[in-house]
Amino acid sequence: MFHRFAGESVIDQSNRVPDGPIMLKATDLGHQVDLDNDTLTILQGANLEIKRGESVAIVGRSGSGKTTLLGLLAGLDTPSHGTVELDGAQISALSEDERAQLRAQRVGFVFQSFQLLPALTALENVMLPLELGGHEAPETKARELLTRVGLGERLTHTPRQLSGGEQQRVAIARAFAADPIVLFADEPTGNLDNHTGQAISDLLMALNREQGTTLVMVTHDEHLAARCGRQLNIEAGELSEPDGVSAPTPLKESSV
Repeated sequence: MFHRFAGESVIDQSNRVPDGPIMLKATDLGHQVDLDNDTLTILQGANLEIKRGESVAIVGRSGSGKTTLLGLLAGLDTPSHGTVELDGAQISALSEDERAQLRAQRVGFVFQSFQLLPALTALENVMLPLELGGHEAPETKARELLTRVGLGERLTHTPRQLSGGEQQRVAIARAFAADPIVLFADEPTGNLDNHTGQAISDLLMALNREQGTTLVMVTHDEHLAARCGRQLNIEAGELSEPDGVSAPTPLKESSV
């Protein structure tokens, strides 16, 4: 069961743009790929600023460049030109090892395909990044996180023993293991049915609101995108932001 989070209000406040410092900034960001006889432009001249604690959805058709943009913002790839700054660090100028260290300390990821290790239990999957990061009590922290996402009774289950929604909950718990300041999500509800996707949407919005984690996601889910404070549209590698902000969306109790 996914329980309502602390507080009596059932209005999702996460889609109200917070005041605060800039957490993520991209300037003239571009990415090209050299082909045999040509150059393919995937992303061109993207500029954006995202504040600490904000929730932002990047929407666009398949092949529009949105996943490429997410990877550049997260430091998974380097741009052909332009810069990316994350919490004041210009990650586009860092070495691969330096980017990996920054991601381990400040960034969490949620993927469409969950990316859980099949031989490990839910508890072990969440413990792994904590152990690699030298956390002093990885099992205690992992248990707390899994209980937080409603899986306190599924600790010893492996991924194949869990439903799709439960696997995504494990992935979310793992993403929050290092207390990231930014969470990047690539189609977090893409492999889930509507009911389960709603529950995962509720969970992401609640964690964004309660922990103040900046949330940046790529999604085809119009309802999930509408719950974010801002929507960025990307078409043929060009980024734009429509006028207006979505109205608050009710936060419902859901189960997976």
